[in-house]
Amino acid sequence: MKIKKFIYYIWYSSRNYNLSQKLLRQHFNKSYCTNSQVTNEYEIPIENIRNFSIVAHVDHGKSTLADRLLEITGAIKINSGKQILDKLQVEKERGITVKAQTASLNYTYNGINYLLNLIDTPGHVDFSAEVHRSLAPCQGVILVIDANDGVQAQTVANFHLAIKHNLVIIPVINKIDLKYANPAKVINQLETLFDMKESDILKISAKLGTGVHKILDAIIERIPPPNVDRNKAFRALIFDSWYDKYKGVILLIYIKEGSLSIKEHITTMYTKKSYEVRNISLLRPYEEYVNKLFAGQIGCISCNVRSSKEIFIGDTLHIKNQITEPLLGFKSPKPMVFSGVYPIDQSEFQDMKIAIEKLTLNDSSVSVALESSVALGQGWRIGFLGLLHMEVFMQRLEQEYGAISIVTTPSVTYKAKIFGKKNIKKYKTDMISFNNPANFPDPQIVEEFYEPMVLGTIIAPNEYMGAIMTLCFEKRGVQHFTKNIGHNRTLFQFFLPLNEIIVDFHDILKRITSGYGTFDYEDHDYESTNIVKLNIALNGNIVEELSIIAHTSKIQIMGRQICKKLVDILPRQLFEIVIQAIVNGKIIARETLKPYKKDVTAKLYGGDITRRMKLLAQQAQGKKKMKMIGRICISRETFINLLKQ
Repeated sequence: MKIKKFIYYIWYSSRNYNLSQKLLRQHFNKSYCTNSQVTNEYEIPIENIRNFSIVAHVDHGKSTLADRLLEITGAIKINSGKQILDKLQVEKERGITVKAQTASLNYTYNGINYLLNLIDTPGHVDFSAEVHRSLAPCQGVILVIDANDGVQAQTVANFHLAIKHNLVIIPVINKIDLKYANPAKVINQLETLFDMKESDILKISAKLGTGVHKILDAIIERIPPPNVDRNKAFRALIFDSWYDKYKGVILLIYIKEGSLSIKEHITTMYTKKSYEVRNISLLRPYEEYVNKLFAGQIGCISCNVRSSKEIFIGDTLHIKNQITEPLLGFKSPKPMVFSGVYPIDQSEFQDMKIAIEKLTLNDSSVSVALESSVALGQGWRIGFLGLLHMEVFMQRLEQEYGAISIVTTPSVTYKAKIFGKKNIKKYKTDMISFNNPANFPDPQIVEEFYEPMVLGTIIAPNEYMGAIMTLCFEKRGVQHFTKNIGHNRTLFQFFLPLNEIIVDFHDILKRITSGYGTFDYEDHDYESTNIVKLNIALNGNIVEELSIIAHTSKIQIMGRQICKKLVDILPRQLFEIVIQAIVNGKIIARETLKPYKKDVTAKLYGGDITRRMKLLAQQAQGKKKMKMIGRICISRETFINLLKQ
């Protein structure tokens, strides 16, 4: 009888999906609210807490060092695996950190128990927003430098970011076990660039665990405890969030004042919404549920937030119906690279929409807006922090949700200043923004165009100086600063248009410097520019989906490249196709796609040549007429091939 009831329950739940989800949530909440699984309050004196981040350039050993710290403090067993804090499949495949992760560690120093809150951050420039918000609850950072590669572009950026936050910096030279490691060279670079003392620099091998204990001791000795007050009313900073299908949005918070217990009601200062705290946990690195968190601690809470749109990173939490001041927050990262994303088949639009919504719940730095195309159908205009961010997002979309998509060539957001009262009334403002060629304003009503600029930092060996300077000038760069940092290495800084570097700049830099050059950039506002809309016409008809936005100095080259590529990828017709690149009504490039030609004289055998000439003239006349009335059908495959770099 019990088996029959169980089978009926499974069948009924599968028929009623919403009910099954509700039952699962009820079961989940019950399982985590029992006294046997929730530990007691974990209170530790403020002076025994240390909050710190690990920052470094890509592949300098941040995640490996985090593994050793977890093992030494007993958070995980020895040889538990590599990159424990890198949980995403894309992180394991690419060997990079995409999402910042937190772990609360116990460590005994001179007989005193300390709580160390570790935050492992990404190293690539595209995820610098993750690093920025990860430093908000910290009082110090571990700056990791590769003993073989030395100081890199992102190392410089991370150093200045830590200085900006007034954090204590512990410099660590990693990979001293390598055959060609040169710690002395790295120490000289650190002294030259950052004015660091050799006595403050630690030398370790994160892979072998050599010297890692010294880092734990230095954390306790050099990094101060958090400046918090447990006697005041509860206030906390939200510095990260992610989505759980059972508990909703999980908030990662840093408690600045007071304490927080289960079943208390809290309010967000930005949205003014109130919630009941259902679960509180510490990440060790796996969740350990507690009844209460105190000021100075970093922990996770779930309070039945069903959408990440209700939560603003950098917002302040406080007790409901209590007037308080906001904590010092930080702005949400601003997308810099935009691409059109379309499903392979329009029948998959709804499934892909759900997949994008779920993934954006775990990545608040992505912006999404609906978009439609005559050639590709309905899709979205998605904004990313950079090209790698876009690649990782699309890879996660395919791996985690099985959504395969078409991605258009990335572009940036331009601005245009409109003049004339009538025109301003139409656009509602005198300054408009656009990132899609279809929304390019009429040049006759535009007073001035603006494009986003970045301050790029390049570090490379001296022998590649000429090639680097040439590359930057070709990309319309303006030299800002050059400095020799010793040991045959030079630091370059250029002001560069963002549009020139988002697609292939990094790849070209790696190629011309034999892989030794490193690149990092930061936003540098907008500057006046001279851009135009480059249209592509087939037999005199403009195809809007092929249009691009380009600088006037590049339109000749880009127009020829697109026309030549279309000759190779457009399917041939029975009539001639004229491909033209047009700017402001002027043709700047032209190619001709020859038609198929039937052998109309094959049936002739000898006789008068006038018969042959007559048949050929009739064929030419027919093709001329067909060219006037014939329609050019551009397949989706043609667009895909054109968009491939």
